Amino acid sequence: MESSVRREEEPVLTPRQIFERLDRYVIGQEEAKRAVAIAAHNHLKRIQARRMRRGSLIKKSNILLIGPTGSGKTHIARNLAEILSVPFTTVDATEYTEAGYYGKDVEVMISDLLFKANHSVEDTQRGIIFVDEVDKIARRTQGARNGAGSRDIGGEGVQQALLKLLEGREVFVPMNVTQAWNKSDFVQIDTKDILFICAGTFSDLHDYGDGGSRPLGFGAEEAVRRVQKRISVKQLVDFGMLAEFLGRLPVMVQLHALGEQDLLRVLTEPPDSVLRELRELLSYDEIELDFTEEALRAVVRFSAEKGLGARGLRSILEHVMADVMFDAPELRRRRLTVDADFVRGRLAGLDTAQLSV
Repeated sequence: MESSVRREEEPVLTPRQIFERLDRYVIGQEEAKRAVAIAAHNHLKRIQARRMRRGSLIKKSNILLIGPTGSGKTHIARNLAEILSVPFTTVDATEYTEAGYYGKDVEVMISDLLFKANHSVEDTQRGIIFVDEVDKIARRTQGARNGAGSRDIGGEGVQQALLKLLEGREVFVPMNVTQAWNKSDFVQIDTKDILFICAGTFSDLHDYGDGGSRPLGFGAEEAVRRVQKRISVKQLVDFGMLAEFLGRLPVMVQLHALGEQDLLRVLTEPPDSVLRELRELLSYDEIELDFTEEALRAVVRFSAEKGLGARGLRSILEHVMADVMFDAPELRRRRLTVDADFVRGRLAGLDTAQLSV
């Protein structure tokens, strides 16, 4: 009997194994990948303990990712879900309101996960929910700390509503995401083993000391590295996040803005990189596509200078290659080489507001 139980027990991925798999798709952010790998490993051990019906003291390792746009927050969460082979959904915190107001109740995010899990309650209860833009639900009224004063239905109220999900309770969620108002079709979901990964830019904190200004001029980048500090829990509370909310996100990870060298690696190295995708698209029209190194550096330099990060690389390349993609079916059996002059010409005068990032 004991041997059969052992056979049923699935081996838990080690933090190193999770890190190495993340490392194939996520460039840079070594500290963030290590922290996420440890949290994910503990999450798997917790799920396994419950499956084996063993009592466990392991608490949920919900994660808070803090970093600028395009630093890889969503990318890390999505790839983590694929590595763990669990259902995954991304939700925007700004879409939710306090219960009783027009807008989505927080239980609807569990409905999204249930839909992604093909309505399997068991799979849903071990999935991952990525809650983006949590900095946008900070307390907007700086009145009494006990919640008295003006209503803040899209900020503090949403944080309070999320507490029960982050902590892990049984909740009733609508079966149909598009008809959340229909009170008849509900299912009970236990959120104890749903891993929540929350993320936000918290751009007003700037990552530069305690409210100090950003160094400018010669040697500024080196100065930034010297004064850059970790964001503290106190700073987040002062920003408008509830201490109880942060307490349910025990793993806090800061991501840094990617430099040009990292962006160049993002563009070329991962198996699912934008450049590989572009080459595959054109290969259907029997076109071989090459970029000179200077052309690729011109792309990443534009993204870095405009603060678009890795997320902006796709939009920039699509803008650069728009005419080529339009003419591709008529250019069969060709070999095209894109050089730096072509890239700079296409990017000259481009307004970043035209790019979807």
